[in-house]
Amino acid sequence: MTDTAIIEARDVVLSFGQTPALRGADVAVNAGEILAVMGPSGSGKSTLLHCLAGILLPDSGEIHFAGRRLDSMGEAERSTLRRDRFGFVFQFGQLVPELTAEENVALPLLLGGTRRAEALKQARTWFGRLGLDGLEQRRSGELSGGQAQRVALARGLVNRPEILFADEPTGSLDSLTGEQVMDLMVTVAREQGTTVVLVTHEPRVAAYADREVIVRDGRVHSLAAEGIGAERIGAERIGAERTGS
Repeated sequence: MTDTAIIEARDVVLSFGQTPALRGADVAVNAGEILAVMGPSGSGKSTLLHCLAGILLPDSGEIHFAGRRLDSMGEAERSTLRRDRFGFVFQFGQLVPELTAEENVALPLLLGGTRRAEALKQARTWFGRLGLDGLEQRRSGELSGGQAQRVALARGLVNRPEILFADEPTGSLDSLTGEQVMDLMVTVAREQGTTVVLVTHEPRVAAYADREVIVRDGRVHSLAAEGIGAERIGAERIGAERTGS
């Protein structure tokens, strides 16, 4: 594993039956970095994210997290890792419909053993922060798409994860609401020092990242300038799109 990478895939191969999804994928994500993983539908980008998160295990290759082989861990250990050190935001939020908005946000804390009163107290602090005041007792069916996705974002960040995995987090939102969600995600991730692995097919969403890679035919390729200047390039893209230039 590289000195600065917090999570890394090395020569990862994974097939679903006879269909190859990843064919020797390599990617390293630095601590505190926001990485956008782009690619067309079916390219393997979401499969790569699921391997990095320990949801899927590769047929061959290695996944390293914080100096350890994640792919060699047992299911119970990987589940604990996902609960305590990772956060997740998916395209359709995937809120638990039986729970209120504040209970959905508190869920990772409750699963981690935090007492209910304390978990709900921490959850409520997110509602004002994300412009959701007054929605604490609503269930997912009573929220707009943008509201539900902000609740999902709060749930993904409430336990201050080391890595947030975001799979098409704006895919079901209109462009304005998507920008609001991305602004919030990036701002909070920077504040908390959370590393973000962001899967998207939209250049305007990828422009929020520090660096971009593209997945083609199950392999990872460099796409945008790395290191110095990446944030400037992203800011210029967003500005150009907002002004229509």
